[in-house]
Amino acid sequence: MNTAPAKPVVVHRPRPLLAWVLLVLMALVWGSSFILIKRSLAVFPVEQVAAGRIFFAFLFFLPMMLGQIRRAEVRQTLRDRWWAFLVSGTLGFLGPAFLFAEAGAHINSSLAGALNSLSPLFTLIIGTLFFRQRVWWMQVVGILLGFTGTAFLIFYSASGTLTINGYALLVVVATVMYGININNIVRYLSHLPALVSTTWIFAFVGPLALGILLTTDFFSRVAATGASFSFFALLFLGVMSSGVTSIIFNRVVQLSSGIFASSVTYLMPIVALMWGMLDHERIALPHYVGMAVCLFGVYLVNRKK
Repeated sequence: MNTAPAKPVVVHRPRPLLAWVLLVLMALVWGSSFILIKRSLAVFPVEQVAAGRIFFAFLFFLPMMLGQIRRAEVRQTLRDRWWAFLVSGTLGFLGPAFLFAEAGAHINSSLAGALNSLSPLFTLIIGTLFFRQRVWWMQVVGILLGFTGTAFLIFYSASGTLTINGYALLVVVATVMYGININNIVRYLSHLPALVSTTWIFAFVGPLALGILLTTDFFSRVAATGASFSFFALLFLGVMSSGVTSIIFNRVVQLSSGIFASSVTYLMPIVALMWGMLDHERIALPHYVGMAVCLFGVYLVNRKK
């Protein structure tokens, strides 16, 4: 008698129109984050933009926290994996928020958006080095291309002259943090529904962000005349970019696949570049070359073998 397990049937689901609409919406929101950081910095200093964004996301998820904490399995997970939530919140959200805010005060928003596309590269590198993830030769080529494109973005100024932009390196460090965070989630939190894990990641860093804000004049600045636009830009960053769009991402994965949802990585730099052009940011030819090379490298990293 043949006891070999039957081969699984692969079902190719068509991508519904809703998945495409939500993908474009994600790209618009996340791609606009960099210009919104720039607008928030017009009134609020770096530490307030970073902490304020995390705090508003925390407020968005607060009702979900209150509903989920009643479940015994959620409480047990919090006791067992509290450190994983803290690591994810710090490296995936709080730390990058400070790095992007500091970089946004000194470099073009379009440049920051292009460098953000390095996240999949560092996810693969860290997964290979520390989490025993397998890598194939085409992905190695993609990594090398990604770093080549990054060199164009870092070593050329807005006028096209050769220099070293140290603030662009802050965005690179943020993408390294994203890579660590994604591997941390996959290894220690992937057994949870995405909405549950995201909710409790912010539960651990939200109070830290509030503590930072309370040591500053944030709330008096909010009440100041002329701060409304920067405040709403910051509110949008927290509620929409970190809150609502995270839920939309999970919905796109359900409608289609994780690979399809991750293609937002290619659309975000385009949106960031469009905002930069509308804001009359100076973008040199080497930057366009660097963006194209980076995106092609990310494409190779994400390709199936």
